[in-house]
Amino acid sequence: MGWTRAAALPVSVLVGLVSLGATGGPGTGGPAIRSAQEAEVVAIVVDPESHQPVVVLQGKRDRRNLALVIGQFEANGIAIPLQGVTPPRPLTHDLMLNLLGDLRASLRRIVITDLRDDVYYARLELDVRGQSSLTVDSRPSDAIALALRARAPILVEDQVFDKADRLLPKPGASPHF
Repeated sequence: MGWTRAAALPVSVLVGLVSLGATGGPGTGGPAIRSAQEAEVVAIVVDPESHQPVVVLQGKRDRRNLALVIGQFEANGIAIPLQGVTPPRPLTHDLMLNLLGDLRASLRRIVITDLRDDVYYARLELDVRGQSSLTVDSRPSDAIALALRARAPILVEDQVFDKADRLLPKPGASPHF
């Protein structure tokens, strides 16, 4: 039996995801989350010194804030769903969600997992065809943009809040974002 291009595309995409760092398998549920809390995007602001956009998340459990410096395109990708705007044609994050839907996969949640050497790390946790889980490495800004579009939970591991707290200016210094 020969494969058509339409049938081969979903298989190729899933194979590509796995080869690019996706993990998980039937019944794995993805990597365990040590201690995490759900967070929400409370603002996108511009740092007056660097003129870089900053997305601010706030933990729902302990109300701690987490500020991530992002690029202008990433800020736009996050701001569009926050403002309830639907573009006339799919943008990159919309395309990714459409692709997941066509492959019968859904975004279960995103988790911001670490902060190392001033770089944040995140992962997408996907449900594939209702039978298995897949975890994909992601930049936090892309993960947040996807989660907002999919109305999926945004989680932040407590260690990330802890590490970010240690990087904040000491009391008395004025924040610059």
